[in-house]
Amino acid sequence: MAGHSREGRGSRPVDAKNYPERAVVPAYQSTLHILVRVLPVYLAAAALVLFVAGVLRDPRSFSNAVLLGSGLALAALGAAHRLAEATGPVARLLALVLALLVVFGPVLVAGYLVLNGITMVRREGFRPANLLSLLAGLGIFGLIGLMIATLLARSPDLTVSFVIIALLSGYISFLLVSYVIYAFVYSRTTGLRRADFVVVLGAGLHDGDRVPPLLASRLERARRVYQTLAGRRKTSPVLIVSGGQGGDERISEAEAMARYLIERGIPEEHVVREDQSRTTEENLTFSHAIMERSRSGYRCIIVTSNYHVFRAAIVARRLGVNGQVTGARTAGYYWPSAMLREFAAVFLSYKTVNFGICALIVALPLAFYVVRR
Repeated sequence: MAGHSREGRGSRPVDAKNYPERAVVPAYQSTLHILVRVLPVYLAAAALVLFVAGVLRDPRSFSNAVLLGSGLALAALGAAHRLAEATGPVARLLALVLALLVVFGPVLVAGYLVLNGITMVRREGFRPANLLSLLAGLGIFGLIGLMIATLLARSPDLTVSFVIIALLSGYISFLLVSYVIYAFVYSRTTGLRRADFVVVLGAGLHDGDRVPPLLASRLERARRVYQTLAGRRKTSPVLIVSGGQGGDERISEAEAMARYLIERGIPEEHVVREDQSRTTEENLTFSHAIMERSRSGYRCIIVTSNYHVFRAAIVARRLGVNGQVTGARTAGYYWPSAMLREFAAVFLSYKTVNFGICALIVALPLAFYVVRR
């Protein structure tokens, strides 16, 4: 009887009213499950709504890139969680592909960047600006090596160092990927609407007075834009060629650009030379002054190389230039290093915010490590 009585008591279900603490864990797990499953989806939707609103307000803002990157990252997180819960052969195959991408993706990216960097040096020469893709690829390999060393050594000091470097790399990589994705989107959505001016940004000369292929591609793009706009209205737009004279150049970039366009059928009276600028900011500042003097409330199309489009748009927005930017094609091997250079310039243009976030990324793990010791 006693044994039967104990067995009966042991088989009774737990009464949550008598043992409320035992009901906390399932409730906590349910809440956590809902947060992990639902919260990224709602946050992704909110980020993408803000992204659309930002693009409608002004497509030239860097915040649009951050919102788009955040929305896509959160959506991917939500999709990965749903995939982890799914069953069936298709779900398992997708999970395997995702796992392989996470594991081998950085290695493939690093390998591509190193090979591209070698190609860049061979074709364009050994200069700091041409080493960016090579250095980025070597940096990714170095981070992978540091991760392996940290796992093997199990040293607390090495672990906190790796965590800090990985977090910094993750933050910069997120901004870079967001920048690249939105730069692509922006370059594909810039319409050739009504414009009073077409501004062509200079890019240096060969042998002191010859237009090189990079600059020629910008001028050809500008010529097509000019012809398209001229075909839509009775009066043709004005072409502003912008670029000063370098120390090793016999004439200004603007003069060489004007000659190129006039030789190919653009009426000389439709070409204005801006020959004082040395940088993108000066290109746009001095061209803006010319356009303001000529026509109040003007609109313009700015022509540059495809890798330079979004940064030029950001600068134009900051300077109050009323225009969008369109890009000319460049060689595929040239694009990665050029895009890294453009991103670095944009990152430094927001240095107060970015350096502040980087300081927090360094300080928080260090403080946690010191407190736990």
